[in-house]
Amino acid sequence: MEYKKPPLSFEEQANQLLHRGLVSDRDELIVRLKAVNYYRLSGYLYTYRNADDTYRKGTTLHEVWRRYTFDRRLRMHMLDAIERIEVAVRTRLAYVFSHKFGPFGHLESKNLPCFSKDQYEKWRLALADEFKRSRETFVQHFRDKYGDSHEALPLWMAVELMAFGTMLRMYGGVDAHIQAEVSAAFGFPDRVFHSWLMAINGVRNICAHHQRLWNRALGLKPLIPRKRKYPGWHEPVSMTNSRIFSIITISKHLISKIDPESCWARRFVALLDKYPEIPKTQMGMPDNWCESPLWRDV
Repeated sequence: MEYKKPPLSFEEQANQLLHRGLVSDRDELIVRLKAVNYYRLSGYLYTYRNADDTYRKGTTLHEVWRRYTFDRRLRMHMLDAIERIEVAVRTRLAYVFSHKFGPFGHLESKNLPCFSKDQYEKWRLALADEFKRSRETFVQHFRDKYGDSHEALPLWMAVELMAFGTMLRMYGGVDAHIQAEVSAAFGFPDRVFHSWLMAINGVRNICAHHQRLWNRALGLKPLIPRKRKYPGWHEPVSMTNSRIFSIITISKHLISKIDPESCWARRFVALLDKYPEIPKTQMGMPDNWCESPLWRDV
């Protein structure tokens, strides 16, 4: 089917939303639409829709905009956590790997045995490209001093150029002993920890592209630790892995390992308190979430 809808002016967009039942001052709505794309805003209106594309009676721009601003602040809060986690994990990975294989051990494919030949080459070339394009002072210093002998950085420098995804691919490429040593520093088995990093990277991409997060079903789901060994993830509150609260809880745990004095979790609770009307169940938060031993200390 050919798409034939014409573009609408901001005024026409406002008229359409008002016609569908959104309660708002028209001028204020136009201002909001100039700041936020119609389809971005309509994503937050989706849960208010009736079957005929009208909105439930009493749906106000004020309420919808509050959800939008909560989601934006939640994304910023998650990016704060993800930065700390990413830096800590790549620090530990570089430390363990380089102590076993030396500063340039990552340049030998045999030291990343879980990569196929093609996977390793793609990863190495991506890293080499980051090195060539970088204008970081420490990179330029290395080129000036050691460039006549080395075309690549030692790993503890190279990790500072790695995107989260590049670092994740390396973690998946190293042998099981290195994975286990890295994950042990954060208190969980490597299989669980790897799934956490994959899911966190998925959330990072959502946040980086400013996409709706608070009530999204996660595409990459983290593993929930087994009840037998980690009962706190199951009783008296069962943690689901399909919504953002699982990633928030995982982030809380990892940050407690990285920085026990951090107030990140308290700031998340303060954000919830500022927006009490947000439906927490749509974030994967059960009604008794604060009874979880994972959250009792906040």
